[in-house]
Amino acid sequence: MTASHSDSLVVLFGATAGAYGAKLGSDERELILLVWQVVDLPSKKVGALHKSLVKADNLDLSDQCREVTGLTAEGLGKAEPLDQVLQQFSQLVSSDLKGLGRSSYTLCSDGQSLIRQVLHPEASKKNLLLSDCFYSFYDLRKEFHTCYPNSAAVKDQTIKTMAEYLGLGTDETEEDFGVWQVKTMVAIIFSMLSESCNHIFTEPETVKYKYETGPCKSETVDSETVIRARGLPWQSSDQDIARFFKGLNIAKGGVALCLNAQGRRNGEALVRFVNSEQRDLALERHKHHMGSRYIEVYKATGEEFLKIAGGTSNEVAQFLSKENQVIIRMRGLPFTATQEDVLGFLGPECPVTGGKEGLLFVKYPDGRPTGDAFVLFSCEEYAQNALKKHKEILGKRYIELFRSTAAEVQQVLNRYMSTPLIPTLPTPIIPVIPPPYTIATGSIRDCVRLRGLPYTAGIDDILEFMGDATGDIKPHGVHMVLNQQGRPSGDAFIQMKSADKAFMVAQKCHKKMMKDRYVEVFQCSGEEMNFVLMGGTLNRSGLSPPPCKLPCLSPPTYAAFQTAAVIPAEAAALYQPQALLPATRSPQASAAAPPTVTYYPAQTAQLYMNYTAYYPSPPVSPTTVGYIAAPPGAVAAAATAAHSPILPQPGALVRMQGLPYNTGMKEILSFFQGYQYAPDDYNGLIQLSDQARSVLQAPKEWVCL
Repeated sequence: MTASHSDSLVVLFGATAGAYGAKLGSDERELILLVWQVVDLPSKKVGALHKSLVKADNLDLSDQCREVTGLTAEGLGKAEPLDQVLQQFSQLVSSDLKGLGRSSYTLCSDGQSLIRQVLHPEASKKNLLLSDCFYSFYDLRKEFHTCYPNSAAVKDQTIKTMAEYLGLGTDETEEDFGVWQVKTMVAIIFSMLSESCNHIFTEPETVKYKYETGPCKSETVDSETVIRARGLPWQSSDQDIARFFKGLNIAKGGVALCLNAQGRRNGEALVRFVNSEQRDLALERHKHHMGSRYIEVYKATGEEFLKIAGGTSNEVAQFLSKENQVIIRMRGLPFTATQEDVLGFLGPECPVTGGKEGLLFVKYPDGRPTGDAFVLFSCEEYAQNALKKHKEILGKRYIELFRSTAAEVQQVLNRYMSTPLIPTLPTPIIPVIPPPYTIATGSIRDCVRLRGLPYTAGIDDILEFMGDATGDIKPHGVHMVLNQQGRPSGDAFIQMKSADKAFMVAQKCHKKMMKDRYVEVFQCSGEEMNFVLMGGTLNRSGLSPPPCKLPCLSPPTYAAFQTAAVIPAEAAALYQPQALLPATRSPQASAAAPPTVTYYPAQTAQLYMNYTAYYPSPPVSPTTVGYIAAPPGAVAAAATAAHSPILPQPGALVRMQGLPYNTGMKEILSFFQGYQYAPDDYNGLIQLSDQARSVLQAPKEWVCL
């Protein structure tokens, strides 16, 4: 057992089959060595020193491990597995304590990594239950710095530097690996207990037993405590994420699952830790595995966390006021479903906390149901019983049930309650590419394609990668390609000033390293570049055309990039620019644009798909695209030439998805009964070219005015 102030310490040291020292546990390798010794603080007596090898599932030792520890795979193959070693540890410690006349103890390790980054994660993956002693420990480095404030910073401390500071022997070759470390740690502790220091061990580090759920009640969140986890399985819950970060202390309600535009989980989550030290340890778990998938871990900001987890309404706050509840999300409910229907569907085997008060239906601002609801359960058993009803029938529909979080409840409610019924389109002002800097076309091979970029690479990384050749890039000539989720795809195109410059760059930079990856560089033409930017692909058999689909009114965004798009002149009046594109940061350009007309140069009449990003870039161009003011009469002339009158104001545009394939105009007008709509169909109002009409009239998608 442990206590807040114990008379005995168990000095513990360990090693894994991989990295050593500050990177211990960062490579997800298993524990292969444990060395420990009991220290009685009042009498300054010690128990026997124990060394135990641990048989790992993977006995492939790293070169550093073999060199530092002197261990071999053959020797480890004869050792006991971790669960039996931990059982022996408890028995031997209890025996040594009894010999010293003590009963309680606290672990003392060299830093945080052994306990937080090795033992807890590995025990969690192997479904081992650690004893209470592993949830409380002293960090010798912190205790040493408290006792000797003039010593090196905690993050720079090692057993060797602490011994050198005290003038202790530092010849590691005199003892076996692990034995010297424990003996030296004991000597350091005795020095701290001397009369000159009289150090007292009073405030141990703690590891949370479990993740605490609850709403985010903070108005501000320290950005140094937040990370973004990416690549999560879509069905993962907050408890799964907490288990991935086992050993680290997550703040209460600190897991916020991110949702996409359709309200479904997008495989990302923001996690808030209790302090920056825990966050830094979490970053060391970058590309660790959750099941068979590796998870990317990056820094995030407090503003991002509050955007996802904050903004609680009174209804949500009341629903989440019952803390330590298990939240289940129900999706696909009939629109006519009542509270009684849901309670009857769940049945007596999974009672809802508070009955009807434990149900929260998600509705649109006008009160119409969305088909989603959240349910509270008081314990894990009831929640598991509810999850067994996944895809059972209620009425004539099957119901999906998932684990949820307080942050997801807030996100879903905020998303639906802020959705306008039929938004009014303001006067369109769409940023376009300045005429001198149009996207290249033709077969001249004056472009290069970068393939295999790190997903974290930005414009500055590309410019640094190209070196002196950056001076040969055309203005607005760097184009980042995003995937359908709005994230970097690892591809980019660069327009060079000539084909010779493109050839030289391809020769010089091909397979050159960027960060930890090599990047392939190929010379290509403007036509090939445009094909990819419009959603097509380049492969060995040639060009694969882009899919024909209606572009989203709100394309996915990515924090690292500002996206822009170019709209066909015939369809420009259909799109709400504030929903499609970010506002310009140039007040002069904004002032220059007329308030009611927008000029769309003919040479920019290309339709970019929603998973492509045009990215104007330095060093020879600004970081945002300016607006082009229409020359006098340009709009009228363009409208006359294209036979396209301007959409009257005020107007409204809605997009309908999921329509039956046999739906006709009569059914659509009947659906909007009670709303005022434009007479006749939209073809009578705006004349569209065949190309634009083929895009706008894609199957299952209609645009209505």
